[in-house]
Amino acid sequence: MLDAFIATLSPMLVMFSCIVIGFVLNKRKALPDNTSTVLSKLENSVLVPSLIINTFMSYCTVASLKQQYKMMLYCVIAAIVAIALAYLLSGFFEKEEYKKNIYRYALAIGNFGFMGNAIVPAILGQEFLYDYLLFTLPLNIAVYTWGITILIPKTGEKKSPIQNLCNPFMLATLLGIFLGLTNADSYMPSFFHTTVSNLSACMGPVAMVLTGFVIGGYDVVGLLKNKKVYVATFLRLIVLPVFFIGFLMILGTDPKTLTLALFAFGTPLGLNTVVFPAAYGGDTSTGASMAMISHTLCIITIPLLYVILTSII
Repeated sequence: MLDAFIATLSPMLVMFSCIVIGFVLNKRKALPDNTSTVLSKLENSVLVPSLIINTFMSYCTVASLKQQYKMMLYCVIAAIVAIALAYLLSGFFEKEEYKKNIYRYALAIGNFGFMGNAIVPAILGQEFLYDYLLFTLPLNIAVYTWGITILIPKTGEKKSPIQNLCNPFMLATLLGIFLGLTNADSYMPSFFHTTVSNLSACMGPVAMVLTGFVIGGYDVVGLLKNKKVYVATFLRLIVLPVFFIGFLMILGTDPKTLTLALFAFGTPLGLNTVVFPAAYGGDTSTGASMAMISHTLCIITIPLLYVILTSII
């Protein structure tokens, strides 16, 4: 068990090292102030879509979609339960409605994208990333419909759910599925495959550097003083993933789906609770505190929960 824990800990430490690099770069003013905006746009417009296209083009087939529809259904059920629990729990953290929304999003949706997409292939293998992307597709839909809506302050301009869904991630997913179903790997020029493959390899490190850079823009001591965030982090990293694993076990979920659910629901509190409030003049201190504390502690919690899960399934 110790060997498995150390093997799982290693990629987590790689991700944390990238976070530290981003943090130091910000504190030393080595990069412009708008670096977080640039890196965020690079991630969402280029690197994540490249990862999706590369993965779906390589693994998506009619047979695999038929096999995995039940897995996505399990995620739909879990996402609905997660959002319901988030509404129930948020009232214990804040009374003001918008601040409640910050906790609602954080408790319902972890950093399953940037961090999950990076650690799943590192821990499980590249072939599992396709399954993970399919499993978390309902969570991504929830982010771009419900999530964005509650994170934008009332004074901000809000788009319809359909408009929010017309984004690089969803377009890349559709393109990747099309290329996979048409067996594009066999007739696409080699430079195209090499390009998207190389760009997708940058997704994880750049995302973690972005995380560290965003955290580095705040007073660390001040972020550490928010006691409520420690409770939210404990729920996000320990209580909720254990709950969902047990919930899915009761539903009779297979071991692979349980493992994917662990990484989807056991990842730390994401950056959207900083990015969207910042874009519309909302409070970002709570989101930054969540990101810093949870991304630090997940180095231990994710390997620990993964080793425990693999020992019982």
